[in-house]
Amino acid sequence: MRLRLFVLLILATWLSTGLGTGSALAEKRVALVMGNSAYKNVARLANPANDAALVGGMFRKAGFETVDVKLDLNVVDMRKALREFGSKAREADVAVIYYAGHGIELDGTNYLIPTDAALETDTDVLDEAFPLDRVLFAIEPAKQLRLVILDACRDNPFAKTMKRTVASRAIGRGLAKVEPTSPNTMVAFAAKAGSTASDGDAKNSPFATALVERLPMPGLDLRKAFGFVRDDVLKTTGYKQEPYVYGSLGGDDVPLVAAKPVVAGPQANPDAEIRRDYELALQLGTRDGWTAFLNQFPSGFYADLAKGQLNKIAAEETRAAAAEKARQAEDEKARLATDRAKKAEQEKAAAAAKAAEDAKAAAEKAKQIEEAKAAAAEQRRKEAEAAAAKAIADKQAAEKQATEKQQVADSAQRVAAVAPTSSQPTLSAAETAKLVQSELRRVGCLAASADGDWNASSQRSLTLFNKYAGTKFDAKLASFDALDAIKAKPGRVCPLVCDHGFKADGDACVKITCRAGHRINDDNECEKVQDKKPVAAREDAKKRDTERKQTEAAPAKPQASGQMLCNQAGCRPVKPGCRVTAQRVGANSYASAGAQTEVCD
Repeated sequence: MRLRLFVLLILATWLSTGLGTGSALAEKRVALVMGNSAYKNVARLANPANDAALVGGMFRKAGFETVDVKLDLNVVDMRKALREFGSKAREADVAVIYYAGHGIELDGTNYLIPTDAALETDTDVLDEAFPLDRVLFAIEPAKQLRLVILDACRDNPFAKTMKRTVASRAIGRGLAKVEPTSPNTMVAFAAKAGSTASDGDAKNSPFATALVERLPMPGLDLRKAFGFVRDDVLKTTGYKQEPYVYGSLGGDDVPLVAAKPVVAGPQANPDAEIRRDYELALQLGTRDGWTAFLNQFPSGFYADLAKGQLNKIAAEETRAAAAEKARQAEDEKARLATDRAKKAEQEKAAAAAKAAEDAKAAAEKAKQIEEAKAAAAEQRRKEAEAAAAKAIADKQAAEKQATEKQQVADSAQRVAAVAPTSSQPTLSAAETAKLVQSELRRVGCLAASADGDWNASSQRSLTLFNKYAGTKFDAKLASFDALDAIKAKPGRVCPLVCDHGFKADGDACVKITCRAGHRINDDNECEKVQDKKPVAAREDAKKRDTERKQTEAAPAKPQASGQMLCNQAGCRPVKPGCRVTAQRVGANSYASAGAQTEVCD
């Protein structure tokens, strides 16, 4: 078993080394970022230097090994930067060049303009500017992906002052379309060929802002990422500027940032290897096993648990030694008694036996304490591992949910990209209403389905959104402005309203259950039911006096004596005020037995 543990420990060490090697063998990515703002012979450009700094930071956060940010390059500096970057691209898998500044198209060829260019005549372009082919030549050695991003489609002031040496020479507006000849090469323009790009009113251009937002999304294919960039720029510029991508890639997805690996459950725990070795040592349960584990992992959470297990084993060994010593003392005591040794020797043996027994009891108690400590530590370990596994699972679920929400949002954005100007997408009223209803459902303001019918229920839901979001949109109309405002809210806006007897639990209403003797009051809370006590009614004195007077005024009912008079004719009750006596025959004699008469005084 020790050999198996040792082999597993060696295997864990080899695997960790292998993982490190795999990380080292990951693809190498390099980027050159150039931003020309301070032109000497034409007006300064405000954004290129800011855009270059923003995009360079994006590449660094995306994990590029080398990111060279160069600002305000003259013709010598630009030539040197391209030459040095070409050397780096030869050792790279992915090579990217981003350029922001002035560019010009001459007879169908695109040129990047350094800051010291004068371009007094059209032929000066050949000497003072760099053709796009020179940039493509610098990235050509890259093995997997070659990407050039040009934010150089601005309205060029050089073209207005440049003298033409040949009248028929064409100087285009913006840049001309290109067809890269190298495989796996893409060239992205800030604006479609023959059109110009806008710097916008912000610190960064709309194109640079969209690039930084979309390109570094993990696992997102570049073609789809640039599609999102196109949608964002169109929306921001009121459908006046449309970015465009030239070139082609293969059938596989080519993300700029690789997708995060999804590792299931407990395997994502960084201490998984240590835990497995700990469990092997726990199954072994020997001092040698725990010693081998601590030699490999001398510190940390599992090392502390292993030390507790060693303490438990030490306590058991101490208990066993004390028990053996107590047994020997008892044997010695019995032997002396059998041999009829002197009383002093027997008393000494008895004392030794008692001391050994006490030591045994103490060791037993110490063992129980160490076992309790080890059991408690094991329980804490299991709880900690379960909590860690749950946290990882929750994180993965949250990341998956966030990814799904992002994909849904991106899809909705592409379907209904809305411009803030008067140039809006051509959607029917029903389609617009359906999009607004879908967003109202997402933020919790609409319970009905999104069917495109802007009815009274939908109008009430937009009124609720206005109330809780602080907006003032016309509830009678499903507008693009309202759609944009609702999309900007990341989560629920309207609170969940439940019927009486129900309460909100997340996004659902659950029935309120009160314990025995309680009921739900008007405030939707449980309250104790009050016992009904009898109420003493006050006697009506007037009614009582009336009844007494009626009773006194009524004639007295005849009261029967309760005696019966019986003769030959039969029996009847004695009249009121009369009594039955024996019938007399003479002065001193009565009639025979049974003869009666009625006497009324």
